[in-house]
Amino acid sequence: MAVQPLSVIADLPLIIQGGMGVAVSDWRLARAVSQLGQLGVVSGTALDIVHARRLGDGDVGGDLRLAYAQFPVPKMADRVLNRWFVPDGRAAGERHRRVPRTRVESSKALRELTLVANFAEVWLAKQGHRGPIGINYLEKVQLPTPHAIYGAMLANVDYVLMGAGIPAQVPRLLDDLALGMSCAYRITVVGADPSDNFAVRFDPAELFGMPAPKLTRPRFIAIISSNTLASFLMKDPATTPDGFVVEGPNAGGHNAPPRGPLQRDSSGQPVYGSRDQVDLGKIAATGIPFWLAGGYAGPDRFQDALRSGATGVQVGTAFAFSDESAIRPDLKHDIISRSLAGDIEVYTDPAASPSGFPFKVVSLPGTLSEDEVYNNRTRLCDLGFLRTLYKRPDGTVGYRCPSEPVADYLAKGGKLEETVGRKCLCNALMATVGLAQQRSTGPEAPLVTAGDELAVVVRSLAGDSGRWTAADVISHLLDE
Repeated sequence: MAVQPLSVIADLPLIIQGGMGVAVSDWRLARAVSQLGQLGVVSGTALDIVHARRLGDGDVGGDLRLAYAQFPVPKMADRVLNRWFVPDGRAAGERHRRVPRTRVESSKALRELTLVANFAEVWLAKQGHRGPIGINYLEKVQLPTPHAIYGAMLANVDYVLMGAGIPAQVPRLLDDLALGMSCAYRITVVGADPSDNFAVRFDPAELFGMPAPKLTRPRFIAIISSNTLASFLMKDPATTPDGFVVEGPNAGGHNAPPRGPLQRDSSGQPVYGSRDQVDLGKIAATGIPFWLAGGYAGPDRFQDALRSGATGVQVGTAFAFSDESAIRPDLKHDIISRSLAGDIEVYTDPAASPSGFPFKVVSLPGTLSEDEVYNNRTRLCDLGFLRTLYKRPDGTVGYRCPSEPVADYLAKGGKLEETVGRKCLCNALMATVGLAQQRSTGPEAPLVTAGDELAVVVRSLAGDSGRWTAADVISHLLDE
């Protein structure tokens, strides 16, 4: 298939920067990418916790307070600041203040924090340029979704991206929120009956105390890994996205599980086969723009994507280790140095994530990738974004996580085998961006994720300095 002329896709980006981890792709990275004419994407995962901890650390530089001052309901932003902002920051070794875990009916304070944090992250990313900004969410993390997306829409976010599940409700949700309508976002509850109607409800009018204003509807890009899911989403106009990111199993973060019974290679990693290959011809035949992700961080692969009919590529790992990402500088330096020395491994761990999805883990001393570090951590679940919701005998919703204390999980109806090897990604990913919770034994250990081609990416971009910028990534992809 011939490469599409740029004039045909002039309003669409050639490069989407992946919305990675917890705050790895924060507003600084997204802004840097969008200033260069591509799609910068902030991670919307756990932004309530991220902002609460950054405010608790004194909001160094004052960026969050600047953004909060632009929130369209000033009294709400003031309540968030009064609750979470610590002018001088925490004392050394002091714990971060605990943020309540999201629930089907979360507290007013948590809902307000979620709205304002998502607004502020997008607002900051959009300053100083006219390029597009997107925000990325996980379908598996359903409870904050309506409030989070509406907060981003109040800041005029241009794109919403979502993967890690079946994001069939998002197009309709965006329509309703843009019109200021109340909405009910259905949630997955294990053991629910067909007649049950479990949902998170949100009415924008309650936010303003009057009819909500009409907002610009952002484009929606569904992150998929199969033709089956693409076909399912396109069966109904109410579920059809504005574009697809087609992500392969070599991409970082969560991967879709292999189709069929799980098979493992000699090292225990899941084996992907022909059933997991996406027929790009069928995706192109839909006429919907699509981008390819997972192993496309080089100019040759970028051209391959265009020749397949793709609008462009989504790139994560190369941006994740750029200067502008929020990964702790010491972790970046260690990973880049080890990659250049040929001493790095990326392992697809089928058990690490409480979600049950395979998760890419960089093997790195001092992180949760090491058995000793993992075994020495006391199991607990105090953030809870990847909890499973289940129906209790009395008909109410319960919450359990296979990474919580085993006895607690079993008491909630969980199975013992589901707890084996589970890691607390919520706390570990916070630690990766310098927001670790303090425990009696010290700070939570980090965990770093990257795509399979981490070493190739590093060798392509590091140069003599051993570091690179977002601009370097884009120039490398476009072979400028």
